[in-house]
Amino acid sequence: MSALKYEKSGNVVTLTIDRPESRNSLGEEGDGEAFAQACAQINADRELRCAILTGAGPAFSAGGNVKAMRERAGAFAGAGVHIRERYRNGIHRIVRSVWGIEVPLIAAVNGAAIGLGNDVACLADMRIAADNAIFGATFLKIGLVPGDGGAWILPRVIGAARAAELFFTADTIDAATAQSWGLVSRIVPAATLMDEARALAARICRQPPDVLRMTKKLMREGMGVSFDTIMEMSASYQALAHTTDDHKEAVAAFFEKREPQYKGR
Repeated sequence: MSALKYEKSGNVVTLTIDRPESRNSLGEEGDGEAFAQACAQINADRELRCAILTGAGPAFSAGGNVKAMRERAGAFAGAGVHIRERYRNGIHRIVRSVWGIEVPLIAAVNGAAIGLGNDVACLADMRIAADNAIFGATFLKIGLVPGDGGAWILPRVIGAARAAELFFTADTIDAATAQSWGLVSRIVPAATLMDEARALAARICRQPPDVLRMTKKLMREGMGVSFDTIMEMSASYQALAHTTDDHKEAVAAFFEKREPQYKGR
């Protein structure tokens, strides 16, 4: 059964990790394909301007299924070479797909985000936490390395020293600490989490959609390429933006003191 629900409302899509009986564990057979299809659908839908990722029930995602690890079942069965291929084609496919979402992504962290769950939350552009959320990169606690890409993304979100502290101690942190470390941008009551996420998405959706996607692309590329490369990309993207109907509409609305009406052209 797919672990992902896809719900579109206007210009926003909500993805819900939907395996509450196992605290939204990830990595089972078919999860990689489910995420790949959903993320490809988002990128192909030019009506969409924002996405929200959350979890069903009391957890965002507790990460990999430790029971399956104990039983050496599913993704964790067989020889090491076979497990490696399941990571590449399953768990890593989840991570690569979420990373590749072209519209702004909000993680509405409704509870525990642990291990792979923490990594997936960190792939979002923005994170809003319920006041009862906890975060952890607890791989060493179960004798594993951060095998889901967290060694690359977490230091970029909270800095190398704090990422090292989370990895090497296997501690978890509460929402207040996560906010002070820059892991989340705000904390809200659990009962209003999705309302707050939708309100943020609505503000994002007021922006011109093509330029919104280009801005996200520049930010993502800026994490790994040189200053000169970003300057060249910025000049090219800006030239494209200047030729859009949405830019003309934005300028007209500025002078006419009205709200712009963007059409993605």
